[in-house]
Amino acid sequence: MATNIDTHDVYRQSMLDKAETLIEALPYLQRYAGKTFVVKYGGHAMGDPAAQQDFAQDVVLMKAIGINPVVVHGGGPQIGAMLKKLGIESRFVDGLRVTDAATADIAEMVLCGRINKELVSWIAAAGGKALGISGKDAGLITATKVEKTIIDPESGDQLSVDLGFVGEPSAIDPTIIHTASAAGMIPVIAPIGVGEDGCTYNINADTMAGAIAATLGASRLFLLTDVPGVLDKNKSLLTDLTPTDIARLAEDGTISGGMIPKLETCVHAVEAGCEAAVVLDGRVPHAMLLEVFTTRGAGTLIRAEPKEA
Repeated sequence: MATNIDTHDVYRQSMLDKAETLIEALPYLQRYAGKTFVVKYGGHAMGDPAAQQDFAQDVVLMKAIGINPVVVHGGGPQIGAMLKKLGIESRFVDGLRVTDAATADIAEMVLCGRINKELVSWIAAAGGKALGISGKDAGLITATKVEKTIIDPESGDQLSVDLGFVGEPSAIDPTIIHTASAAGMIPVIAPIGVGEDGCTYNINADTMAGAIAATLGASRLFLLTDVPGVLDKNKSLLTDLTPTDIARLAEDGTISGGMIPKLETCVHAVEAGCEAAVVLDGRVPHAMLLEVFTTRGAGTLIRAEPKEA
């Protein structure tokens, strides 16, 4: 009999814990109802079935409670794997893949044909409705060719590098995003755009997500990464940063490598109309929900500089 009572008490406490969690989330549910969240999804989490399921459940839950999630996905590892399978060598300049015509075709095939539709199917399996599109659809993204310069390590001179069909957003028409969201669907966007020259351009997914978040005036831009967020020199998580903080951390070497362009994307987004950006670990189960609906959060939040009174 005592065992039954103990079991009942454990169950009751579990239910109370869940109720407390909902109560903690209540003010955040009220704050973000009707708001837009732009989520850049990619990296190693895309190949983990459990992480895929968590991600899909998160965005479906957001939609169910009145938030409008917009997903922009990457696919660098998958593109690289396909190029390798076809015997095409990849070359990178400062993290950007040099993209000739053949590589551009393969990137579009992998991003729009495989990855995009996989994400749509994950969301459907979680009970949601998703619309898989690319930046080429309905004139969503107009791209311009990226002009890249590097410093010659021997001479110190600036050298122009032709990255091929690598672009960046120059204009965004969000009509298709608004239409899909209003119809109860979750837009899932492949980072491909078309230039005024009619050429197709591969776009860095972080850059594209940041530009879309700014255009939509999103409440949050999430960059899901493979690290907990921005770490200080003692490897402790920095939870709140401004553009000034980021510039200082870059100058003293606290942040470096691939984190710098991610944070530059965040800064551009918050300075152009996005309320806040978050860098967080996409491998953590339900990381976005922990960040948004709990007091403590789960990553590094970046906001624009506070306005002077």
